[in-house]
Amino acid sequence: MNPSTLRRLHRWVGLACALTVLLAAGSGILHTVMTWTQPPPPRPEPATPFSPTNIAFPVSALPASLGPIRSLQIHTFDQTTWYQVSTSQGLRYFSTADGREDPAVETRLALAIARRHLGNGVAGDAFTYTRRLDAYDREYLSIFRLLPVHRIDVADARGTRLYVSTLTGSVARHTDDRRQFEANVFSLFHKYAFIPNKGLRDGVLVTATAIAFLAALTGVILFFATRRRA
Repeated sequence: MNPSTLRRLHRWVGLACALTVLLAAGSGILHTVMTWTQPPPPRPEPATPFSPTNIAFPVSALPASLGPIRSLQIHTFDQTTWYQVSTSQGLRYFSTADGREDPAVETRLALAIARRHLGNGVAGDAFTYTRRLDAYDREYLSIFRLLPVHRIDVADARGTRLYVSTLTGSVARHTDDRRQFEANVFSLFHKYAFIPNKGLRDGVLVTATAIAFLAALTGVILFFATRRRA
């Protein structure tokens, strides 16, 4: 290819991908900054201890209608102890004292895990159960892995939100208004989250990256094609 033609091609391709490179580079810097300003996802915490004297209702007496049990855990909170039974239909809760079932335990357990995560520095009435998530959304992304989770809002100056997994007994994500602003900027400019359709978004990302690759490639070729011979 004629060097002048290659130079013009490189100039226009470079101009076309300049905005993409600026967005990728700027948001990439932000991503590194976020590793300094935001802690990693919380580690799973051990379950709260319980006293064997609270186990008056034996596991063998659980209803046979539960079917095969995938896992069974014991949770103690608010001076009560419960069996958490995981079945193909989801989680069910039975009192270890008398065997009664209470579906409302799921919500109360999520709140208890959130309070334990933040410690005693926040009043108990500051925690509000918001909703259960069975799918990822723009704030709770697939990188956090666990589903379902329960969103707990905390009435503090930071706008704290906790995403709680009752199956693991831990907080899957801890965020607030400032942290989420940084995360939103990164998602918008680095991952093109402003495009709601994933297929279209991936296509635009691949196209933009391919143009940047072509600009760099033509620049390298142009360098060697136009350099002066010694």
